[in-house]
Amino acid sequence: MHHAVLPSTGGSPSFHCRPGSPIVFDKVLVVCIGNICRSPTAEYLLRHRLGARATTIESAGLAALAGNPVDPFAGELLAEHGIDASAHRARQLDEEAVAGANLILVMQRSHVASLAKRWPHAVGRTFLLGKWQGEREIPDPYRQPRAAFEQAYRLIDEGVDGWLKHL
Repeated sequence: MHHAVLPSTGGSPSFHCRPGSPIVFDKVLVVCIGNICRSPTAEYLLRHRLGARATTIESAGLAALAGNPVDPFAGELLAEHGIDASAHRARQLDEEAVAGANLILVMQRSHVASLAKRWPHAVGRTFLLGKWQGEREIPDPYRQPRAAFEQAYRLIDEGVDGWLKHL
C-alpha cells in the first residue's frame, strides 16, 4: 500500500481521517470530457510511471465518446514515449466509477464543479491534475492540431509527476 498526505482542501474531505494521517490512494480515476485525449493520456502515463505498484488507474469522460479509441494524436504522443494506449476505449463517467475512486483527478475547474454538482460525495477527493503546478488547468486539445496535443501532453506529464509524490 502507498500512502499520501494531502494538505487541507478547505472543505471536509470524504476520507474521514484525522488531519495529518496518511490517505491511501489505491484507486485513482482521471476525468475529462470525451475520454479520448487528456484523461486517457494521464491514465496511461500514471500506470506507466507507477509500474508494479498496487494502484488501480482508470479514466472516464463527463460526456464520453463511449467506445471510441484514444485520439490519434494522443496515441502517437504516448507511443513516442514507449506507452501503448491502443487498448483504450472511452467510457462515460458513472456513479460506480465515482464511488469506487478514492482520488479523482480532473483537467479543469469546470470538471470539479460538474462532479460536485452531480456527485456531492466526490467533493474532497476531486482535484485538478495540475494541483501541484499552482492549480493549473489543462486545455482540451480535441479537434486541434498536433501542437495543441503536444502542449496538453507536456502539462499532463508535469501534473502526473506532481501527483507521483502523493501516490
